[in-house]
Amino acid sequence: MADIFDVIADGTRRDILQLLRERGAGGRGTSVSQIVSELGVSQPTVSKHLKVLREAELVSVREEGQHRYYSLSPAPLDAVDEWLMPFIVDDEPLSIGAGALPDSAAAAADLVGRAAASTKHAFENVLKRIPGR
Repeated sequence: MADIFDVIADGTRRDILQLLRERGAGGRGTSVSQIVSELGVSQPTVSKHLKVLREAELVSVREEGQHRYYSLSPAPLDAVDEWLMPFIVDDEPLSIGAGALPDSAAAAADLVGRAAASTKHAFENVLKRIPGR
């Protein structure tokens, strides 16, 4: 299986993932022809990218007659989250304006904000995994 970072490095694959995420609410999936129409990319190109996304387990496919419907399977993206979060959480304190807060208060506010963002992100990932949500 390809490295998840190699898979999502391609702009067309990211566009497909974004489209599937946006259309995922209904749960029935998105057809190849809908993806082709939305993205303005040829059918062979979309099919090639969907194959890579399937092999990386980022999409699932449901066959209905001659049609295939794709849905997002975001679990493999957890590896990206785990790799990225330390850069977001452990970065330098944000500057919020000269003299707005003493340095110690600005650092504390930055730390609390980053902790809240990290907690929110982790909580949303847990909620995504609960069936029926």
